[in-house]
Amino acid sequence: MSAFPRTTVGGVSVSRMIIGTNWFLGFSHATDAKDNLITSSMDLKKIADIIEVFVGAGVDTIMGRVQVPLLHDAIQEAQQRTGKKIIVVSTPAVPTPTDTAAKGFKEGDVAPIFDKDAQMGATFCFPHQGTTDNLVDRCTRQIRHMDQLCRMIRERGMIPGLSTHMPESIVYADETGLDVESYISIYNAMGFLMQIEVDWVAQVIRDAAKPVMTIKPMASGQIRPFQALNFVWNTLRDEDMVAVGTMSREEAKELIDLSLGILERRKAEVKLQETRSKASVKPAAKSFVRGVAGE
Repeated sequence: MSAFPRTTVGGVSVSRMIIGTNWFLGFSHATDAKDNLITSSMDLKKIADIIEVFVGAGVDTIMGRVQVPLLHDAIQEAQQRTGKKIIVVSTPAVPTPTDTAAKGFKEGDVAPIFDKDAQMGATFCFPHQGTTDNLVDRCTRQIRHMDQLCRMIRERGMIPGLSTHMPESIVYADETGLDVESYISIYNAMGFLMQIEVDWVAQVIRDAAKPVMTIKPMASGQIRPFQALNFVWNTLRDEDMVAVGTMSREEAKELIDLSLGILERRKAEVKLQETRSKASVKPAAKSFVRGVAGE
């Protein structure tokens, strides 16, 4: 198997595929029952098993809430097994009380959050969209006080970025010269959770000054991997990334193999799902074909 392609973010080499963590932690974007299914199915060993498959293929970058003990411990376990450092993109929630837009953040409240991320080994710190998007100002075309957070992240030795569901965040960050090295943005073929049309988001990503980490390529399970991955890998730039989520080692391997096939312009050796309805389109047995031809 080929090593997965890489890109550079803020001077750090990262894999273009990123390990997503919603399917580890119970965020299905579907139903409460599905969330409960995820949380009841996953444990430290299973998560470490999945991460190990990714790391074995050169996918050594993970994104999510690193301060969750289950995720942090699973990352540590996978690092011990593989002997390789896993690059962490942390997405912490930074509270935005009602006076934040006018007065900025109270550094005494924010500092412990970033201190914890640094302690947990995060290389990158991208405040979650629940923070970023609360502060997007369309009138002044800026993200209020995000520069304050970026400074605090740098002071702790981490690389700043921003996570957003609003395409404006990327545009305004670039226009104002915000000190970020990348952005997290939703991007999928069906426009799931995207605020404007897919082609407009594609243009924003193509025009971004920094590499973009795209999320939800399979629309939280609503698009099959073949369609989803062909879309994102064929419409993103070489420097951009795709975060994928799985619940098993087998799924991880399928997504890796399928993605490598797409990126290398070859047929991926991924076993197709078998159902009775597909029997009529499967190739006939060679002996049967020869028999018909000879009659």
